[in-house]
Amino acid sequence: QVQLVESGGGLVQAGGSLRLSCAASGRGFSTYAMGWFRQAPGKEREFVAAINRSGGTVSYADSVKGRFTISRDNAKNTVYLQMNSLKPEDTAVYYCAAARSAQTIVVATTPNYWGQGTQVTVSS
Repeated sequence: QVQLVESGGGLVQAGGSLRLSCAASGRGFSTYAMGWFRQAPGKEREFVAAINRSGGTVSYADSVKGRFTISRDNAKNTVYLQMNSLKPEDTAVYYCAAARSAQTIVVATTPNYWGQGTQVTVSS
């Protein structure tokens, strides 16, 4: 079992940056693939980014490629999402997710655990 707590959300102007953090408690953080998802008002939750256990493999949704970077620090049990060049359409609640797998595709499609989410609002 792993518990996930997101932080770092807030209000930012278009073109600005934010870094989200997801702190994991419980055992075995380094054995989980990790991911970020988001849900905008009136829309379904969507995949944003994923990273494998070691951090050597990452994947992104097309809508954030080149602007967002996912990373992890296994010594700190934390995964990050650096978001640059933010757009109003990035406004959403951002969720951290974990999967009991080495592969990013698993956390991107069928994560086992979810955080509570953190709000990101981008003003135009």
